[in-house]
Amino acid sequence: MFNQKLTIKDSKNIKSEFSLPTSMHNESRQGEALVLAKPKNHNGRKLYIESYGCAMNFSDSEIVASLMLDMGFETTPDYKSADVIFINTCSIRDNAEQRVRNRLKEFGAAKKNKPGMTIGVLGCMAERLKSKFLEEEKLVDIVIGPDAYRDLPALIHQADEGNRAVNVVLSQEETYADISPVRLNSNGISAYVSIMRGCDNMCSFCVVPFTRGRERSRDPQSIVKEATDLFNIGYREVTLLGQNVDSYKHVPLPSGEGRGGAVNFANLLERVALINPKLRVRFSTSHPKDITDEVLYTMAKHENICKHIHLPVQSGNSRVLEIMNRTYTREWYINRINAIREILPQCSISTDVIIGFCTETEAEHQDTLSMMDFVQYDFAYMYTYSERPGTLAAKRFKDDIPEDIKTRRFNEILAKQQECSHNRVKQQIGKTLLVLIDGFSKKSDKDFAGKSEQNTTVIFPVDNRFKPGDYVYVTIERCTPATLIGRIIDNDQALDLKSLL
Repeated sequence: MFNQKLTIKDSKNIKSEFSLPTSMHNESRQGEALVLAKPKNHNGRKLYIESYGCAMNFSDSEIVASLMLDMGFETTPDYKSADVIFINTCSIRDNAEQRVRNRLKEFGAAKKNKPGMTIGVLGCMAERLKSKFLEEEKLVDIVIGPDAYRDLPALIHQADEGNRAVNVVLSQEETYADISPVRLNSNGISAYVSIMRGCDNMCSFCVVPFTRGRERSRDPQSIVKEATDLFNIGYREVTLLGQNVDSYKHVPLPSGEGRGGAVNFANLLERVALINPKLRVRFSTSHPKDITDEVLYTMAKHENICKHIHLPVQSGNSRVLEIMNRTYTREWYINRINAIREILPQCSISTDVIIGFCTETEAEHQDTLSMMDFVQYDFAYMYTYSERPGTLAAKRFKDDIPEDIKTRRFNEILAKQQECSHNRVKQQIGKTLLVLIDGFSKKSDKDFAGKSEQNTTVIFPVDNRFKPGDYVYVTIERCTPATLIGRIIDNDQALDLKSLL
């Protein structure tokens, strides 16, 4: 991606991202199907579940899988052999919806050869397009919103009886805190832990508040327990997930449920970090209006809280931010960046950028480029604006930026980010970094691959004294535009350092 000039022909589907596994969106996992061990109470029925969208959707699929395994289903990697097919969906961009529609047509073709098959849509598209899916297009048998997964047994029973079933009711309480998720296609080292659901921010371009409901925080005891259980079975990294983790706040109920006083995100972050110094802690996603110095000082205090923050800017211009309803200005965002650089000098910063939002001028586009020059983002997710039905922007503004201009601006943003990313990785050459080994390199089983705490991929030769899940110190010798390449420092010295972890 970095070594060639990209030519974009269809600007509606423009998207670029620099590998960022703990970001809210990971392109490498789109369309991923789970395969799990057969449950002891197997009922003879097979489940196929495929997920799209952000990390929250993949986390939800783990909850659904847990419920389905409790019902006796086993998973299959082949949707044509399944009795029940679920597709967990995303409504954030039009091309994501089109991808799901195409898959539903493929599933429908398979159902013609297996009439008893049940097809269900989960997640954000389920709530938004329930009538079309069920009545108009008749693509599915079950439609389940993100707060209704506990109703799965009843909905599947309705479908088995030949009825179409739907539950897209949004909840102000549901957090699934008592359900232990099944880890899907996991490497056994890194896992997501959902800490909250929904969103109260009404960004004008976003459907999430309408598809996932109001914000509510999971109780901290259940979060710490889940992270502790993961560590005890060998996991060494957890990512705390929320649409806006910085607004996490759990207040005990009057009945006394949830011991102690109110817990904010900085408090929660510290509680998870204190589980064990060998457990790395990440989080995503932060919001510029809510990230506090308290969170930054908590990160500085605990070495096992990774020094990486995903802080979506969306635009570098205050007027555009205002019509996006982002509730901060360019100056506010710069203030937060300055605080991060002062309190966490080694922290990496990644972002999201929307290109060609309604009425964006050329000068306002240049403000985004200048913001990128100022921050020097390590990674970025970049999208051209895609109008989503039902959002405030769709109701209030015309999508008036021509596609050729969106395409040209996108390529300028992309080129700028390539430059920034390369600058950032070059700064790591000669340094020694603590790396958690994820597994082997995709290109060679003679090399390990892992992540630095700044969330950069590091490649280095295999040393038989170490294995995936171990921490090693790696001296960086060279880099590609997105990857660091080095070697484990002197074996005896590395083993001494390992014993301290």
